[in-house]
Amino acid sequence: MTTSAHQQIQSDIDSNDVVLFMKGTAQFPQCGFSAAVVQVLNHFGVPFKDVNVLASDEMRQGIKEFSSWPTIPQLYVKGEFIGGCDIVREMASTGELQQLFKDKGVKTAA
Repeated sequence: MTTSAHQQIQSDIDSNDVVLFMKGTAQFPQCGFSAAVVQVLNHFGVPFKDVNVLASDEMRQGIKEFSSWPTIPQLYVKGEFIGGCDIVREMASTGELQQLFKDKGVKTAA
């Protein structure tokens, strides 16, 4: 991973309470897994920054190396890597995600 990709990823994570590295954008997801995580976040009314990893190969590879996680989407909350689509959906269904938002001081509408 290039230094600039690493710096951009770290900057996005440091500057935003919730960041979703995804294929496409929140308004126009480019894969079902990314769309599912956007739907969960929107359900809870959580403001988040979306980062379209399809915009550059450097970013798409960089986020995988940054997190040591092989798949996209990837969700970060207050600097902590949470996981991908399956983990986010499971946490949402058990109430863990709502509790995480509460514990980290992330405002939700739900």
